[in-house]
Amino acid sequence: MVIEHELIILLRQKFAKVIENVEEDLATVRVGRAKPSLIENLGVMAYGSRMRLMEVASITAPDPNMLIVSPYDKSLMRDIEKAISDSEMQLSPAVSGDIIRIVIPSLTQERRLDFVKLLKQKSESGKVMLRQARQDIKEKIDDLKERKEVSEDDIFMLLEQLDKITGEFNEKVEEMGREKEEEVMAV
Repeated sequence: MVIEHELIILLRQKFAKVIENVEEDLATVRVGRAKPSLIENLGVMAYGSRMRLMEVASITAPDPNMLIVSPYDKSLMRDIEKAISDSEMQLSPAVSGDIIRIVIPSLTQERRLDFVKLLKQKSESGKVMLRQARQDIKEKIDDLKERKEVSEDDIFMLLEQLDKITGEFNEKVEEMGREKEEEVMAV
């Protein structure tokens, strides 16, 4: 049946998008060493709209404890500094001529545990997005059932596939969270 295949493809596409979002979200949690990915997706107000930091500046990590942000347009310096200061990462940017320096302090054990809690929240929000996508597809399957367009066996197989794929992606989100947690807790 083409219809069931389309629903499963749609489910996988929705879940892939959720995984992408979770990856981006987890990348914002710092692990004690400077990496451009820590801040590259921060939202910056530029030219009347919200843009990602990597779209308005280059970001480098010259050493494990520092990030250097070089705005392409120097008039955005204050907006970039504000976006970094206001982020949940509690970083202190310092404007130095045409660049912004960000010292990444070493993580204390207490701070690491705070980040682990944050990771758990981000992982849980990923699972919530998976459940929402699953529910959306389940409703489409239920519609097929009500319209009697598909046999009971096909509906059963669709629901079985739905649960199997949901389980796989839930495990993937958990694994991503565990890997990031190990990275944060590594001294």
